[in-house]
Order: sequence, then structure tokens, then C-alpha cells
Amino acid sequence: MKVRLLTLAYYLAALVVTCHPALADVPLHRAATAASRSTSLRFEVTIAPSLGSGPQKGRLFVVLNKNNQPEPRLFIDRTGLEAAPVMGGDVAGLQPGVSAVMDQHAEIFPIPHLSELPAGEYYAQAVLDTNLELKLPNAPGNFYSKVEKVTLDPARGGTIRLELSQRLPPDELPPDTSEIKYIKLLSTLLTKFHGRPTYLRAGVILPRDFDKDPATRYPLRVHIGGYGTRFTQVAGMMSGHSQLRKLWSADGTPAMILLHLDGAGPFGDPYQVNSANNGPYGDAVTQELIPYVERTFRGIGQPYARFLDGASTGGWVSLALQVFYPDFFNGAWSQCPDPVDFRAYELIDIYKDNNAYVNARGFERPAARELNGDVRYTVRHECQIENVLGGGNRWTLSGKDWCAWNATFGPRGSDGLPWPLWDGKTGAIDRRAVGHWRRYDLRLVLENNWKTLGPKLRGKIHIWVGEADDYFLNNAVHLLDAFLSKANPPYEGKIVYGPGQGHTTGWSQQQVIEEMAAALEKGRH
Repeated sequence: MKVRLLTLAYYLAALVVTCHPALADVPLHRAATAASRSTSLRFEVTIAPSLGSGPQKGRLFVVLNKNNQPEPRLFIDRTGLEAAPVMGGDVAGLQPGVSAVMDQHAEIFPIPHLSELPAGEYYAQAVLDTNLELKLPNAPGNFYSKVEKVTLDPARGGTIRLELSQRLPPDELPPDTSEIKYIKLLSTLLTKFHGRPTYLRAGVILPRDFDKDPATRYPLRVHIGGYGTRFTQVAGMMSGHSQLRKLWSADGTPAMILLHLDGAGPFGDPYQVNSANNGPYGDAVTQELIPYVERTFRGIGQPYARFLDGASTGGWVSLALQVFYPDFFNGAWSQCPDPVDFRAYELIDIYKDNNAYVNARGFERPAARELNGDVRYTVRHECQIENVLGGGNRWTLSGKDWCAWNATFGPRGSDGLPWPLWDGKTGAIDRRAVGHWRRYDLRLVLENNWKTLGPKLRGKIHIWVGEADDYFLNNAVHLLDAFLSKANPPYEGKIVYGPGQGHTTGWSQQQVIEEMAAALEKGRH
């Protein structure tokens, strides 16, 4: 675990393929059918001389969509059979006068091979992802081409030329308003870990009448959004006639500061906890970001006045921060949390199952369902878009959900990259990685440490989940409930199930704020 410098740059340097004639070798799972799948269709991507930025390396994408509004690049990471086809591969040394070719050997989604692309008219766009700090196809500083309308027919072949002529602007904070403030704080802890300047970004919603009495100090509500939700979401939360805005400005609403954490990092959502791959995020949030916010915006600055809430990813993060920092926070309101027990990592039991893609009966394992139980897509299907997005065709470097979980919960390999829990092509689970995951199995952490944690977490755990959760997350909550309901000392919190409810929230903003206010008053005494 010695490699700490330039994690994404490291794999790009190690795995890069020459720009001609192709970006990747034929994947193993396609080798048997390569002879029957062949097309001379190819995409040649160059970079405009006007950008004059020197040789570039990163992950190159070509995305094809039937519409151009919005631009195809905004659909790069969509899942489902109806998703816009996207191809991906690594490049290095891309500069004016040098071209990269994306052809039938490139990783592709959702079709199995470029030769199976339906003939017709498309809008094509190329994107070069070079941002090391934020793993987003449309991250600041990334390059992209103008949209080109093209007619494609794999049976006829041909070459489509795309020029990377545009570049996304540098990372800049939106302007502050009287009620919303934005933060970009250089993290000493994360900078030391990654070996490059690394920042904590956050949005802050101030309580009403904040400027009227400079002596008033406020409790802090730490809010975490769903997967990948950026800190800039605070603007939407307080826009126009939003329910939160109405509630926030109402006379009877308890006044507090809302701190919205950022859902973007080098491997996707960083999940805000210390990890072998993302670094000491939990310590950075509790030792750097929160103290800064409380000093700057007159927070009370005491554990009894700090609360957590979120849904989905935010549901897991809020509960995890409460568990890992039991003395720092005074309660978590977790809704539809990501897996809180890894015996139900969605439908995978990481301790017993041998394969992530296929269950013990030999059937493809679902990853998402409709309310009526119909399968939306499988784990194998979902991981294929991650293979396209990830450097070296690795799902563990994609920046999407499975990648982020693996980076957060799993160990770091000798190459400085996240060690995959399973093989990206076959789904075979690697038992060597499982031991490290146990540290983030919240039910297991609680059960193994309840003698110490129980008294500190009394009355602080609040969970809501739908019984028909889209991603089967209710199964893990039931397993956690089975322990907490019999825990000694009693946990004195609550777990609520929504019959017939999917991946959604069951508690209103008002209910959450009122329960936080009640806990605040109890904590004062």
C-alpha cells in the first residue's frame, strides 16, 4: 500500500495503448465470437490545435445518440438497454497531429459489439476525461467535440472523424447568495494521502434571519444526497417555491445550518468515510470541513448540536458517519440506505456467494427491479457500462456505483488501485478482498462493538426503507434490524418500513427537522 501518488494517472500510464490502430485488445469474453462479429466502422478522434494544451492522456469516449438535445455527452453513463451506445478506451500522448482510433475492439455498451449497432442516423460526440480529482465524464477541464450528425452502418464500415475542440471550464464555485454559500476547502489530510492538492467542496444553506442577530449560534444538519449528488444541489433545494424553501423560511421551523457534502471524488462518490483508496474522508469531514463551517457560520460546535441525514448513498453515509464517529454526532436519519449488511449487498452475499453475476441456481442476478418485481437490469449488465467507463476497461475505475462501493469498502492493490471484489468479465468473487470489506459492514461493526457503541448510539439511529426498494436494499435493513431489535443495551432508535414503496423517502423534511430539534433540546440538558 505504498503507492499514493496520482492514482488515476498511474493506471493511465500503466495501461495505455497506442493511439493507432485501436484502443484496446479484444476482451476475453468476446474472443470466441470475434470471427462472426466484424466491422470496419471506426471513429478517428483528434484534438484541435487551438487548445494548445500539450500531450493529453485519459479515458476517451465516443457516444452515439438519436437526439442532440441535450448533447450526447450528457448521456455517457446511463444504464439500460435503451441507453445511448458509448465506446471507451485509454489514450496517451493525444495532441494536434495525432489521432486516436475507436473501432470494433473498443469496449462498448449497451450492445455487445460495434458490429451490432443498428444502422441509421446518429448524433456523435467524443469526450476525453482527464480530471484526476473528480471522476466524472463531464468534469472540469475535460475535452469534448462538437456534435456531428452522422449516418452509420456497420455492414458498410467507414471512418467518422471527430475533433476535440472544446474544453470544460476550470472548477469554479457558483456565486454566493444571501442564503446560500459555497465552499472549496483545501484538505490537508486528503492532499497528504493523494500527493496532490485535494479539496472538500460543500454547499451551505443558512438559517433564516441569519444576519439579524450576530450573537445567535445554530445547530448543524449535515445532509448527503443520493449517489453522485454535487454540493451545488443546495441551489435546487432552495429554488423558487420548493418545499424546503417554504419550510426553511417558515416562522415555526427550527433554525439550523444545512451543510451539503459533495458526491464526487477520484473513484466516483467518496462516501465520506476513511478508506484505503479514497483516503481519510471521514476524518477530513469531521476534523476540517465541519469545524470550518461551524466557525464561519456561527455553529454551536458541540456534538449534541450536530445531525446527519440522507437517502440512498446519503442514507448509508449518514448512518456510517454516526457509527464511525459516535461521539461527534447526535443522530442520523437514514432513508433507503445502500447496503448496511453485506450478506445482502443488494442480492449478493459477499461472504458465501462465489459469483456476483450469477446466483447459486445459475441465473443472472438482478440489480434493479420495478415495483411489480419485474427486472430492470442485471448486475452483469450494470457492470458492463462501468467496464466502458473505467480505465483499462475495469469497472473498478469507472466512477459509477459499483466502482465507488469497491473503492470505499475494499483494499488497495500493490499497484495503488482498488482491488476488485470480483472479476469484471466473469463475476467470480475474490475471497482475498472480503476481509477488508468487513470493516464497512455496518451491521457487523455494530454487532462486534455494541458493548462500546451501544451506549453512545442510544436513540441516535433512525432508518426508513421501502419494502419494494428498487435495489433490494430493504433486505440488508431487515438483517440490521434483526440485530438491533435484540441488542443489549437497547438501541432506542427506530426502523420503519414502507409497504409497497420503492427506492424513495418516507419521511418529510419537516418531520426530519422537527425530530432533530427535539434531539437538540434533549442534548442541551
